[in-house]
Amino acid sequence: MGSVRISVKWQKETFNDVEVELSQPGLMLKNQLFSLTGVAPERQKIMVKGGMLKDDADMTKLGLKPGQKLMMMGTADKVPEAPTNAPVFVEDLPEEQQDLTGYSKYGAGLQNLGNTCYMNSTVQCLYRVPELRTALQQYPETTGTQYDTGHKLTVAAKGLFADMDRSAQPVPPFRFLLMMREKYPQFAQQNREGHYMQQDAEECFSQLMYTLRESLKDPSKGETSAIVQHLFGVGLHSKLTAAGTTETIEEDATAYSLKCNISIDVNNLSEGIKLGLKDDREKNSEQLGRTTVFEGSSVITRLPAYLTVQMVRFFFKADVQQKAKILRKVTFPLVLDLLEFASEDLKAQLKGPREAAQEVEDKKAGLAKDANNKRKAEAAAGETSKADAEGDTEMKDAGEAASSSSAAEDSVAKYKGQLTGRYDLVAVLTHKGRSADSGHYVSWVKQDDGQWIQFDDDEMIPRKEDEIITLAGGGDWHMAYLLLYRAQRV
Repeated sequence: MGSVRISVKWQKETFNDVEVELSQPGLMLKNQLFSLTGVAPERQKIMVKGGMLKDDADMTKLGLKPGQKLMMMGTADKVPEAPTNAPVFVEDLPEEQQDLTGYSKYGAGLQNLGNTCYMNSTVQCLYRVPELRTALQQYPETTGTQYDTGHKLTVAAKGLFADMDRSAQPVPPFRFLLMMREKYPQFAQQNREGHYMQQDAEECFSQLMYTLRESLKDPSKGETSAIVQHLFGVGLHSKLTAAGTTETIEEDATAYSLKCNISIDVNNLSEGIKLGLKDDREKNSEQLGRTTVFEGSSVITRLPAYLTVQMVRFFFKADVQQKAKILRKVTFPLVLDLLEFASEDLKAQLKGPREAAQEVEDKKAGLAKDANNKRKAEAAAGETSKADAEGDTEMKDAGEAASSSSAAEDSVAKYKGQLTGRYDLVAVLTHKGRSADSGHYVSWVKQDDGQWIQFDDDEMIPRKEDEIITLAGGGDWHMAYLLLYRAQRV
């Protein structure tokens, strides 16, 4: 059905380029205008063909045309006031007040603006990706699409990350929240009392990722090269076969997260990912002449710099009309190896880098030194009448060791910077509660110096690595919902 851009006049203001999704009901437009004007949907009176716009109006039947101007009447609610004291930046603080906790080097907390913990925890996880921060810093604020809601949300993310870089106090993400609600009105939903409702953090993460994927491009590689795809995109190849036939379907796709499905047989992350890669679908079979189940699974063909894994803990429960939570304990590793999920071609590509990475680890662990010491000890024990021959043997061993060491260094140099298929855990987004649309979301982020910080809205709490392992679920404590891993390189 597409969309159409119109203008809306309200009081003395005119809002141009308001994008109307024709496939959505009238309430969607009202939510957009609420984000722009502060006038609650129930107070809005919008003149359209046939009278006032109703919440359930079919927008395709209104005959809206590009550039058409609509009139809106209504009184705005009181706009939330910014804090009396603006965010305090380190360079502006008196010396005795500068970073007393020592945590400002890890960023800043985010104020909760009314059930916005789902958004705050999402932002803190993405802030952990320095390449994404750099891409946002370079994003131009003035472009030909400055009225586009995706552009405005991206600019708001740029500003928010900049504030988090500089601030020594928790940052109020007012502009980012406003743009998020304008772009995705679902996050502006209110309950009967007029309070903003809790939302699903994974939906927030996915929607924000989609917007950044569309906005952030690499100018040096052309407009079609998406930075977000390079950072987070997982290449997948699926092969499905119709039951009882030889008919197959093969597809290639890019996903921005792997799913860890949770069943009674799933106890750890690898088992859940394996289940999530199963891909059974109902499709029409040409051989059978009817709809049948195509069974199969997907393998990974391309690895990202950062891997997101969603723990699929929520399902829609019809009797209570909400997303219920699976509390089962599912452990996850601090280092995740994706080799078992890779295609054969990808496994072959990873062979060299993995061997080179192992050489580096062996060198760090001193295994090469231990092996050399063992050879010397054996040589000393055998030092008898064959001293001359022994000497020849020692020289031979030394030469072989030097040759082996040189080959290992060449291997490391050849594959330096390449992916190994192993990933380090750097952030965990958790949920505490029994429903995705209630409870509380928090993020736990590993810093460059190895320190874990729990971001509970405006609070920053140091945590130990042992505490991260306890987020596997099995009770009412915080449990992992989204996991963010960073690729290990040679």
